[in-house]
Amino acid sequence: MVQAWYLDDSAADPRRPHRPEPARPVGLEQLRRLGILYWKLDPDRHESDPELEKIRKERNYSWMDIVTLSKEKLPDYEEKARSSRFGGLIGFASSTVIKMFYTEHLHRDEEIRYVLDGSGYFDVRDAEDRWIRIAVEKGDMITLPAGIYHRFTLDEQNYVKAMRLFVGEPVWTAHNRPADHLEARGQYVAFLAQRA
Repeated sequence: MVQAWYLDDSAADPRRPHRPEPARPVGLEQLRRLGILYWKLDPDRHESDPELEKIRKERNYSWMDIVTLSKEKLPDYEEKARSSRFGGLIGFASSTVIKMFYTEHLHRDEEIRYVLDGSGYFDVRDAEDRWIRIAVEKGDMITLPAGIYHRFTLDEQNYVKAMRLFVGEPVWTAHNRPADHLEARGQYVAFLAQRA
């Protein structure tokens, strides 16, 4: 089952868990109220998993690819990992985008990730603008709604292999905060207001 918690206020390495004391866990129902969807699947069967196919069909996830983020896959990884904006699993168009991964942003479309191996953290903003950290590991599939402010980072294992899914042709544009003027953000804020 997915683990999530409110982040502490530390500015230390974002790859660390950053669990506050005392603990402030966040349950799956609270994530659902933010529009976040979660499934636990069998990643060893991702090529022929009927449950994954059912989800893809129901949610119209017609496009997919598989990406890996690790020292072996990205040139200058060590240098980029030391940057203040170290992070993870958003664009992957080239290794130069790693600097953008940990920058708070939103998308006009859902962000869907299925972790096939390795692990990392998605950080999302709650309705009161507080950070919630969601640990994702092998077998976790997560969908972040369009318009939610978020970011991603690897954990201290420095490795993740994930399937990216998309409705139609992928659009990888990240809109850094502030992006409150975008229609997707307005729709998301209205969604949160209805849930309050």
